[in-house]
Amino acid sequence: MKHVTGIMMALLVALSSCGKSNDNTPPEKVAPLNLVVNATVSTDSSGTVIFTATADHAVSYDYDFGNGYIRTTANGSTSYTYNTPGTNNYSVQVTAKSADGLTIAKSVSVAVPVSTALLWSDEFNQDGAPDPKKWGYDIGNGDNGWGNAEAQYYTDRLQNAQVSNGTLKINAQKESYNGKDYTSARLLTKGKFDFTYGRVEVSAKLPAGGGTWPAIWMLGSNIATAGWPACGEIDIMEHKGNEPQKIYGTVHHPDHAGGNADGGTTMVTNETGAFHKYTLDWSPKQLRWYVDDKLYFTFNNAAGLPFDHNFFILLNFAMGGNFGGAIDPAFTKGTMEVDYVRVYKN
Repeated sequence: MKHVTGIMMALLVALSSCGKSNDNTPPEKVAPLNLVVNATVSTDSSGTVIFTATADHAVSYDYDFGNGYIRTTANGSTSYTYNTPGTNNYSVQVTAKSADGLTIAKSVSVAVPVSTALLWSDEFNQDGAPDPKKWGYDIGNGDNGWGNAEAQYYTDRLQNAQVSNGTLKINAQKESYNGKDYTSARLLTKGKFDFTYGRVEVSAKLPAGGGTWPAIWMLGSNIATAGWPACGEIDIMEHKGNEPQKIYGTVHHPDHAGGNADGGTTMVTNETGAFHKYTLDWSPKQLRWYVDDKLYFTFNNAAGLPFDHNFFILLNFAMGGNFGGAIDPAFTKGTMEVDYVRVYKN
C-alpha cells in the first residue's frame, strides 16, 4: 500500500511540474500589419504635406520626412511643412510600432512645390562697401537705448564691413576706438526694405572665440513709435562663442522679452568652419526656425502679438554684453561671413 501511494505521489509531482512549465510559456509577440500611408500635398505652394498612416496592432508611428527631421505620432496623422524653394522630391519613411516593440515600415515619395517668388535679396557680388541702396548702419555703442552692454563700437568703416569674393565680411577686431576696446559693424535694411510675412534665408559662417555674438535678426518697422519690445523682435539666428555649436532662435514681445523671451535652440556641427543656412518661415499662423532645412523651433502667431506688420533685417557681430558673456583675452579678430540674404513671399 505504501509502494502504491509513492507511485501516485510521483505521478502527481510530474503532472504538477508539467502544468507549471506550460503556464510560464511567454505569449507570442504581436507585430503591426497592413501598413497604409497616404500623403496630400498642399496646392498653394506653401510646402505643407498632410500625412496619414494606419496599421493593424500599431500604437505609434515614426515619420522620417526625408530631410533629416523625424517625428513620432500616436494616431498616425501629422502635417509637415517643407521650406526649400522650388519643387523637390522627398522619400518619406513611416515606421509603425506595436505595443510589443515590433515594427513594419513603408516609404512614399512626395513632390513638394514651395513658392519661389523672391521679394528681395543681396548676393554680395559687388566688392567694396555693402550696397547703400540695401543697407544702412547703426553707429556707436548703443548707449542711447539699443545696446546690451556690449564691448564694441559699431562703425561704417570698410575694415568692419566689406564685400569681397562674393561674401559680406563683418569683422570684429580688438582696438581702442571711441572709448571701447573692440570695433565691429551692425547693418540694417531700415528705411530701405521691410516686409510682412515670408521666408528669410541667410547663408552664413560664424566667428569663433569666447565672447563673440553674431546675429541675424529683425525688428518691427514701427519701433520709433511703438518702442521695444512692443514693436516685436525676431531673432533668426544668434550664437554665443562661449557655447560652441548652439544656435538660438527667439521672439521678443511684451511680457516675453529679454531673458523671458520665447525661443528654442539647436546644435550645429562645425558652425564656425562652414556655411550653414539659417531660415525663418513667417506666416499669420506660425513662425518656424530651421538650420540647413531642419526645423527646430515653432512659435504660434496670434492676434494681439506684434508679428503682423512690417519688419526690417539686421546683421551684426557684437562682443560680450548681456548675452555674449565673457570675452576671451586672446581674441584679436573674428569674422561673420554672409554668402547671401534672400526673402521670399509666402
